[in-house]
Formats: sequence, structure tokens, C-alpha cells
Amino acid sequence: MALEDLKSALPGYAKDLKLNLGSVIGNSQLPAQRLWGTVLACAIASRSGSVLRALEPEAREYLSPEAYEAAKSAAAVMAMNNVFYRTRHLLSDPEYGNLRAGLRMNIIGNPGVEKADFELWSLAVSALNGCGQCLDSHEQVLRKAGVDRETVQEAFKIAAVVQAVGTTLDAEAQLQNEHV
Repeated sequence: MALEDLKSALPGYAKDLKLNLGSVIGNSQLPAQRLWGTVLACAIASRSGSVLRALEPEAREYLSPEAYEAAKSAAAVMAMNNVFYRTRHLLSDPEYGNLRAGLRMNIIGNPGVEKADFELWSLAVSALNGCGQCLDSHEQVLRKAGVDRETVQEAFKIAAVVQAVGTTLDAEAQLQNEHV
């Protein structure tokens, strides 16, 4: 299922999502690698099989093998980090912040693609997963690397729309299964 098929699969009440999906992906000003790495990482993080199946082939088409693997790696490592750092931040005992994490995250230091691209993908996944500490950390690295706020916002707009599309399509599939 390509982008157009994904848009067509959305129900009438989700017309805004259909339009937004077309604009954040179809009309994005991001370079192809940044765009499709963000899309792929968010599709994985959305946990929606229908969204991932629809967007992965096009992402694979636009990404080098290294960028494809790095985008998947960003989704994987942030699935762990977002839970860990969000939990540590939410606990009222600040001493947890002084403890060594003890979790391997080597991919962040050597992602196989331009560091700013990987950071953007990590930020988008962190937005989807709701980890404020990770969002702040990745946004600061991006800004220090010269990435403008518009690009950062573009990434979390993609995250928001991909998540909403996945939620809507998965809910519709569940409703259809209940009526059968």
C-alpha cells in the first residue's frame, strides 16, 4: 500500500489526517533521506502494522541501505530510551538521575548516517513516545548542529500525523472485526 493507498484507506471523518498526511510527506521540504528516515522510524514507533506496511516500501525506495538500517535503529533504541528516561524523569526521587543507566546505546554514537539525520529521527520517535527529556536532548544536539526550528518541527509534525493515521486505521480495523 503506497502513500495514496494509505490516504484512501482513511475514513471520511479523518479527512484532516488525509490532508495532513499528504502535506507532511507529499509536500515536505525535507531532503529525501531526512524525510523518509523520519517516516520509517515513526511508522515503526507507531506500532501500526497497516501504516508500516504502507510506508516501508516507499521509505526503502528513497533510503540508502545504511539510512534504512539507521532509521530502524533509531526507532529501536528510542523505544528503550524513551521508556527509561521518561520513567527516570517522572519518578519523584531525583537520585535516579545520578545512577548509571547501564544500557547499551552504541548506535547513537555511530549510526552509519549523518549524525543530524539520526538525531532528527530520534527526536521524532521521542515525540511519538512522549519523552520530554529525550526531546530536549535531541533538539539541543540538532540546534547545535545548525538544524533550524522549522526542520525540527517538521519531524514532530510527521510523528503526530503518522501516529494519528495508525491509531485511526487500527481502530477502524477493530471496529470492522467486531461487526463481522
